[in-house]
Amino acid sequence: MNKKLALEKLKSEIEANTKLPLKKSNLVFGEGDINSPVMFIGEAPGKNEDLEKRPFVGRSGQLINKNLEKINWKRGGVYITNIVKKRPLLNRDPNEKEIESFKPYLTKQIEIINPKIIVPLGRFATNYFLPTAKISVDQGKIFEIDGRKIFPMFHPAAALRGTKVMKQFEASFKKLGRIVDNF
Repeated sequence: MNKKLALEKLKSEIEANTKLPLKKSNLVFGEGDINSPVMFIGEAPGKNEDLEKRPFVGRSGQLINKNLEKINWKRGGVYITNIVKKRPLLNRDPNEKEIESFKPYLTKQIEIINPKIIVPLGRFATNYFLPTAKISVDQGKIFEIDGRKIFPMFHPAAALRGTKVMKQFEASFKKLGRIVDNF
């Protein structure tokens, strides 16, 4: 089965699963180049993402797009998704049950896309892959798990809240561009 069909099947499985939490929210599956070597993974959709059914379309998404352009990449040239595929109400952090409920789907999504590098955005996404990591210490560093590089970065929402974090976020994006260029 090709990647596109496999992703469509996976999306249908999620839509059909009535046992998943966050039933009042829309499915925000993921989007982008299914053959990209880079996969960005956030924690969960926010209000704008829930409304548009697309990941990272608000201010955080605009910041990602701006930084992709700075390294001469296009948003459509990477794949973007979240751990939790539906919005926790009131934009709260996803809880352990929600993360566990969506885990098999993210695992399958990663298997299908088969990226060379996963970029977890923020604490929750980073701890999904690196349970003992501290985002403030480990962002911008390269880790390897099961033959894949994991490159944690601050969540763009955190970068929007502070100049110091913004500078680190932008520096990590530049470093990401160099890492991928060396594949």
